[in-house]
Amino acid sequence: MSPVSESVHDHSTKSDGAGHIESARYAEALEDAERLLKYAAEIGTEVDSKIRDGVLAARAAGAEGWDETTIANLLESLTKLAAKLRPVTADSLKASGRDSHPTLRIYWVVAISLAIFIVPFSVASFVTSAISDAIKKDITAANELAVRLNGQLASSQGQGPARQPVASTAQNGTTPVPPGISRTDVVTELQTFASTIRSIDSRARQLDLFILKGVKDPFADIRGNPVELKKKLQLPVPLGDDLAGVSNDRIQVYQDVRYLGQSVVDAVSVFYGAITTCILPVLYALLGTCAYLLRSYEQEMRSRTFLPSHADFPRFMIAAIAGAVVGLFNNFTISQGASIPPLAIAFLVGYAVDVFFSFLEGLIQAFTKNKSAAVPAPRVP
Repeated sequence: MSPVSESVHDHSTKSDGAGHIESARYAEALEDAERLLKYAAEIGTEVDSKIRDGVLAARAAGAEGWDETTIANLLESLTKLAAKLRPVTADSLKASGRDSHPTLRIYWVVAISLAIFIVPFSVASFVTSAISDAIKKDITAANELAVRLNGQLASSQGQGPARQPVASTAQNGTTPVPPGISRTDVVTELQTFASTIRSIDSRARQLDLFILKGVKDPFADIRGNPVELKKKLQLPVPLGDDLAGVSNDRIQVYQDVRYLGQSVVDAVSVFYGAITTCILPVLYALLGTCAYLLRSYEQEMRSRTFLPSHADFPRFMIAAIAGAVVGLFNNFTISQGASIPPLAIAFLVGYAVDVFFSFLEGLIQAFTKNKSAAVPAPRVP
């Protein structure tokens, strides 16, 4: 007895005595065969007339019940259609029309949810990094100006070996510029110093907004008073002859501004550094998985091979683990002079988790090989 006949015999538990079998058992097989037959006609694939007749005969006999010959011909036609149209199957044709929209909706919801978190924090991380770098550069420049101004005007305040000659020239309680130093140069440096202080203060206040003003402002009591704030951050007008006193006042203000700027930079570095290192790589890996699944969905829908898979959730979990691992590294060098940031690597890892874990396995094998090579062979007596 053939396998088809055995299948018919096993499933033919109900008969009306005239050789007719209850057709409800094979209704799904008939629908699958018709679905494949219709798809073959749509794409212009030639189907043997015997295959087509077996499906049509089963449909025509459906109202009266099927006999064993009808069922055998139907199953044989279904088998040949499935082999001819592979990888397209009846289930994939059914899923492409009925089950595809919920799956696509899930992909989009996950991708949009990730983007809602990723985009703002990525932008904030980029902006805070740029502002922090600018503040650090300004602090470095201001430190140099403070040291230079203090060195140039120290002798005019009675410090150093030039104390007596300079002090004897002081008039009206002010101290002139020491000999050999241009007043114009000192004034220019004071203006640059004051401008740098204002720049640090402005950028520090901007940066403080990203941590919800978590750092105490040393000038909070005068922020609402433009006149007092101008006196604090601007050079006095007229400048006068006591440049040493003006320089000392600027240095005192600078110390408060530097404290504000450095404190904000440190707080932002801790907060956004933790997000960039620990959270964003995981989210970018998940986003890469969404991109992979959406691309696979588009290709499978075009080829009519889409099937809902229960492997999507494990793939998300694997991508999240891989993204967390990527966050442990600071940089990835592709070639000499070229590198890719961890967030970009996290996205690529989420898109191709198999490649990443193959890389890890190769890395482990390399370490194991090196360790084995380092163990000396036993000496033969």
